[in-house]
Amino acid sequence: MRLRDKLWKARGDFMVKEYNDLLEAVDSVKSKKAVIFDMDGLIFDTERVFMEQLAVAMKEHGYTLTRDIYTNTLGLGGKQLINFMYSEFGSNYPFEECGSKAQERMAIISDTIGLSVKPQIRELLEKLKADKIKCGVASSTKTELVNRYLGKAGLDGYFDVIIGGEQVLVSKPEPDIFICACERLNVSPGKALVLEDSENGIRAAKAAGIPVICVPDLKEPSKECQRMVTAIVRR
Repeated sequence: MRLRDKLWKARGDFMVKEYNDLLEAVDSVKSKKAVIFDMDGLIFDTERVFMEQLAVAMKEHGYTLTRDIYTNTLGLGGKQLINFMYSEFGSNYPFEECGSKAQERMAIISDTIGLSVKPQIRELLEKLKADKIKCGVASSTKTELVNRYLGKAGLDGYFDVIIGGEQVLVSKPEPDIFICACERLNVSPGKALVLEDSENGIRAAKAAGIPVICVPDLKEPSKECQRMVTAIVRR
């Protein structure tokens, strides 16, 4: 193992364990009986693609999406996402129309050229399967789309449980989706492990009492969120 693969980094008045290798980071959590994956930005490199497609759809309706606004939506779903977008663009913002158009374009990409799977995800899933560790997906995206994307990428067979955002009353940063995942996987929160890229997902896992490893994607986690994680993986 290279020295740089595992380091304790000082972040002000606290320390964060950092890895360059996802498999090593997950293996370091010895207590886990199940691993719960976020999807967008964690399994697939979809956040960038969806941001671009949503920006186009919004521009067609006279709205401008910035990167900062989009990254603040990461992990949100349902009413939380709707309320956030209304707060940014006003109550006349065509939420359903813009979102549906962006999702339609995402589905075309998934069905044709395919979505890019993030580094080491396939290898990690193979290792967890060999080790007989149960796996689940807990995503703010609708279950139908989660199943579609995983199926097209040939990853659906690795997961024992798939939970989309519409299956719980409130989305991340509330803990409901991760608590639901633990219940369906028949594992206590303390014996699970969450893999997340978003701050809202980190907050949700923390609130559920589940150890969480952050794999940053579009946004670097705040110091507040870095305090909540078991480790950070920088790929």
